Amino acid sequence: MSRPERTQPLAHTPSAAPHLYAVATAAEPAVFKELDFGSQDLQACVAMMQGGSKTFFAASRLLPPRVRTAAIALYAFCRVADDLVDEAAPGDTPLVVLQARLDAIYVGTPHDHVEDHALSLLVQQYKLPRHLLDALIEGFAWDAAGRTYESMEDLHAYGARVAGSVGAMMAWIMGTHNMDTLARACELGVAMQLTNIARDVGHDASIGRLYLPRQWLVEAGINPDEWLAKPSFTLGIAQVVTRLLDEADRLYKQAHSGIAALPPDCRAAICAASMIYAEIGHQLRREGLDSVNKRTVVSTTRKLMLLASAWTQVHWIRVSEHTPEPLGAIVAMVQGCRNATPFTGHKAFFPNRAMPQRVAWMFELLERREAERLGLNNPQQTT
Repeated sequence: MSRPERTQPLAHTPSAAPHLYAVATAAEPAVFKELDFGSQDLQACVAMMQGGSKTFFAASRLLPPRVRTAAIALYAFCRVADDLVDEAAPGDTPLVVLQARLDAIYVGTPHDHVEDHALSLLVQQYKLPRHLLDALIEGFAWDAAGRTYESMEDLHAYGARVAGSVGAMMAWIMGTHNMDTLARACELGVAMQLTNIARDVGHDASIGRLYLPRQWLVEAGINPDEWLAKPSFTLGIAQVVTRLLDEADRLYKQAHSGIAALPPDCRAAICAASMIYAEIGHQLRREGLDSVNKRTVVSTTRKLMLLASAWTQVHWIRVSEHTPEPLGAIVAMVQGCRNATPFTGHKAFFPNRAMPQRVAWMFELLERREAERLGLNNPQQTT
């Protein structure tokens, strides 16, 4: 895969000395515990969050500080991992390096990088299941290797790694450890990734990438390799994009009931994110499904309307009485959380003054992946 240009590649900054806080659970709201985390580490992690996409900022404003701040450390490591894998030179072994760094993080002896120290703290406080990070890194490696996807099941497997894992980690940090709710969080992540792929068909083709299921293209009378060599919008492409959006909509619907099982202070943000991403697909349909020659954008006005709608809808969402069969690609990921130890007691908090805007990493991570695929210089161009 040809590597697109990047905005300010992340330098691996040595860790500094202590200064992070943890606040107790609801039973002890006034108890604070100082943790060993350097202020320079924190500032470096915060810097990674700058310049987020419009969609990211719109939805994340509703996230509570307890989730937003705890997620900085996780996002920082994910971003470094992405860079390390995607920028690896021939002969490099980035996966081996990352596995060694994760090994050190999970035994409490992180390597001397700010993001490793930050993630080590998060692992201590939230007992974050290791296999979720392993899955995300594997997805990064698939992109770097230029992997192709023959079937929808193959694409599900990709989406589960690069986005479903993100949804599960986000739900875990929120304090949700129920297996059904984690499954819905994974499915929401996959739905968002399918929407991104449907929206970016032309951009992906311009850098030699094809994420549409090749079997579907053949069924529509399209030779995948010939089309990739000379991309064009045809009725067959419209049919394939429609099928992809239909699958995304199915997963949005299936994931929706899981929002009601999230902590109350997190529901509006996740509902808004789901609605805004789904709206990309709706807008693409209204525009005739041509994602080869143009890129669908949801207007700021429409996003604000959806934010307001999400704020209202969360009061009426109910957990489904009938648990749907989870997407096959996420089953192992969710079952892996079953034996993990849910966090109790203190929850990691970064000082509010270090984060002037209410942001969260889940949507930024998804948008960042799209910016990389499109070769955009500015992540804000991705919506």
